[in-house]
Amino acid sequence: MIRYALRCDDDHPFEAWFGSSNAYDDQAARGLIECPYCGSHVVTKQIMAPAVSGTNRSGPGSPDPALAAKMRTMMTEAAREVRAHVEQNFDYVGDTFAREARAIHEGRSEQREIYGEASPAEVKALKADGVPCAPLPAAPPDPAKVN
Repeated sequence: MIRYALRCDDDHPFEAWFGSSNAYDDQAARGLIECPYCGSHVVTKQIMAPAVSGTNRSGPGSPDPALAAKMRTMMTEAAREVRAHVEQNFDYVGDTFAREARAIHEGRSEQREIYGEASPAEVKALKADGVPCAPLPAAPPDPAKVN
């Protein structure tokens, strides 16, 4: 696994893990990497110092593997719960999300919580106009299918 520091075209910094450098290149070429803040697919790698691992994994500052695994499990469960809450309690508006969010914001549609799909350009325009929106956490992978 390799961790990259990434930045979107709106200058949002974030990190992501990939199986290999080739996996990153493949996902980037297919537009599958998305900024978690604005949904932009225009993402670039940032300069990072490599994490060099030695044979001695214990000592001051060393991550506790059990704690790291517990944190991953907790974060995955939190993302699953957020997504489930939204899917159960918000109205799904499909690919009309940007239009409907703007109509709600401007008072032309009834006030309610919605979710759906929007392109990076639509998200950028909504944010520029002060329309509140945020990406929905991706559905966590099925633990039975993770290698």
